[in-house]
Amino acid sequence: MTDKLTVGVLGTGIMGAAMARNLAGAGHSVRAWNRTRAKAEPLAADGIRVTDSAAEAVEDADTVLTMLYDGPATLEVMREAAPGLRRGAAWAQSTTAGVEGVAELAAFAADHDLVFYDAPVLGTREPAEAGRLTVLAAGPVSGRAAVTPVFEAVGARTVWTGEDGAAGTATKLKLVANGWVLAATAAAGEVLALSRALDVDPARFFDVIEGGPLDMGYLRAKTALVLEDRLTPAQFAVGTAAKDARLIVAAGRAAGVRLDVAEASAARLERAAARGHGEEDMVAAYYASFEGPGAG
Repeated sequence: MTDKLTVGVLGTGIMGAAMARNLAGAGHSVRAWNRTRAKAEPLAADGIRVTDSAAEAVEDADTVLTMLYDGPATLEVMREAAPGLRRGAAWAQSTTAGVEGVAELAAFAADHDLVFYDAPVLGTREPAEAGRLTVLAAGPVSGRAAVTPVFEAVGARTVWTGEDGAAGTATKLKLVANGWVLAATAAAGEVLALSRALDVDPARFFDVIEGGPLDMGYLRAKTALVLEDRLTPAQFAVGTAAKDARLIVAAGRAAGVRLDVAEASAARLERAAARGHGEEDMVAAYYASFEGPGAG
């Protein structure tokens, strides 16, 4: 197999569209499908063939890349794509699907003779657009020629976690990493909310922690989105973050641990979404701190 592949991309949201563009930019032949075709249409300007059906997007593809909302959505789309799937094709499954979701998707892959790679990514809009994601991947060594060029096109680094995609080792690592991201984001929003409630200039807080172990670039980047009213376009949307938080809680519960911070983060994100912030950056959970008029 050459390094230039035919790749079918299913799901062209914030992440999927960026990944499709980077694949095309690396010289691969890319077909893309999205449930709402209008969201995929701009990819045609990048030499990507936008298809009417999922089956058409994956027809004779060396590799299928899925970047959809969750596990059930991915399974539904892959069932629609089934008539076009080539037996023996590689499937790089990059949706954050949760531990149980990955097992179901791996079972579908086995039923359709696909080489399954559990391949979630770390990163948001900007690194996705720059091709600087971190790919967490698990799957057989023997089929990696069909996925390594894909991972190299969309990411700056690939971290292999095992040779059995069905074991979900990459997804488990993604959930751990996202647990930290969501906790840090919730804390960033609450710092701003408390500052507002106590009439404290947030700049005073940043001055106090500057240069010390409590200072971090992520805190400053996320709080700036609120302070400068730059919550759209989202780097990672409130609604999707809420879904991931629930997957983290479920994974912990299944393993016998209680994750209070993750559960509280999920509730905050869901409140923010209910108030109309679902498509904004996840730090918009800040608005969940307030009740009544002016709550956002």
